[in-house]
Amino acid sequence: MNIKTSLYQLCLAFVEKRIETAKTALQQAREASNDDTKSSAGDKFETSREMAQQDIERNMRLLSDAEEQLKGLELMKELAPTMQVRNGSLVFTDQGNFYLSISAGQLQLDQTAYFAISVASPIGKLFLGKQKGDMVDFNGKQYKISEVL
Repeated sequence: MNIKTSLYQLCLAFVEKRIETAKTALQQAREASNDDTKSSAGDKFETSREMAQQDIERNMRLLSDAEEQLKGLELMKELAPTMQVRNGSLVFTDQGNFYLSISAGQLQLDQTAYFAISVASPIGKLFLGKQKGDMVDFNGKQYKISEVL
């Protein structure tokens, strides 16, 4: 299996875990909201109900975001390599290795660190369209691109 395929699989597992976690949290928030019964406390009930509703809405947003990441990953699965950096590219620089896909943070593969970043991230935007030999300046740090896969 090549490096990009392995990184893709790590990102896919990351997103699937996020979806699973969000679904579980959403279900628990809904159950907590349904289990609340009105007591003589009145205001206390309304406060806990509102907090449960906010929990539900927050978890729905997290689930929606994770599902969007999954859709984005699926779109780049079959992309052919190019000389220029684009979504799905693996960029090797003198300052680190970047997989332009989703924001999944640092991934370890065969004792090598790769940073899964979104093309919408500030550094991801700077890498777009660049190619081997180009320089990218981000936060006062120079990144020289040594290879694009």
